Amino acid sequence: MEYTIRKLADLAGVTTRTLRWYDKLGLLRPGRGPENRYRLYGPAEVDRLQQILFYRALGVELARIKEILDDPSFDRVQALRGHLRALQGEQDRIRTLIDAVRETIRAEERKENMTDEKKFAAFKAEQVQRNEARYGREARERYGDLPVDQAAAHFQNLTREEYDRYAALEEEIKTGLEQAVRRGDPPKGEAGRELARLHRQWLEVSLGGGYTPEKHRGIVRLYPADERFRQYYDRNTPGCAQFLQDAVLRWIE
Repeated sequence: MEYTIRKLADLAGVTTRTLRWYDKLGLLRPGRGPENRYRLYGPAEVDRLQQILFYRALGVELARIKEILDDPSFDRVQALRGHLRALQGEQDRIRTLIDAVRETIRAEERKENMTDEKKFAAFKAEQVQRNEARYGREARERYGDLPVDQAAAHFQNLTREEYDRYAALEEEIKTGLEQAVRRGDPPKGEAGRELARLHRQWLEVSLGGGYTPEKHRGIVRLYPADERFRQYYDRNTPGCAQFLQDAVLRWIE
């Protein structure tokens, strides 16, 4: 079946302006009718638009989506499985937070005191679920099930103070990276050395006794190579993921 730009926009829940923008970017080009000059979208374009909207829902930038879809090795079924894993992880994350809010409401209504550990348990569980959904498969293939499960259990059992330190280090690293990249600092310089040190401390908190310099180097090599990591670190300032990898490889012994 073929669709005009208006009919496809209505079908997909987007605007015709969006489809024209995708056309201008070379992201989704319509064909032309044999008897007229109307834009017509066939089955291949419909499938491609579905993939585009899946990636957009996951926060992937349009330029990166184009690279992914135009890659000759792109596998639609494999991509759909990846979307499903990410969406299931998001579903689990939201369910965990909903349960935490409900429990807090019940405690407030009954005038019961929640321990600080219980107040923050949901946030730690949410972090574990999100990491498993996004990176679990790669981590298990690289390190095996046992180390990954041990790291998740360790993180889930962090004390309030350890969790606060984990969050503070994460924010300090992101801010420091953005400042260093914007200043043009070299990863081999003092700023890179400090960020590598902070990143090691962050991993030591999250991994517990599972930290090793070798594992550290393996993790940061994923940052510029994997779209999910790169998008996380480069969201505000492109180049942060690459800077962090280069700094750790230079300074971690």
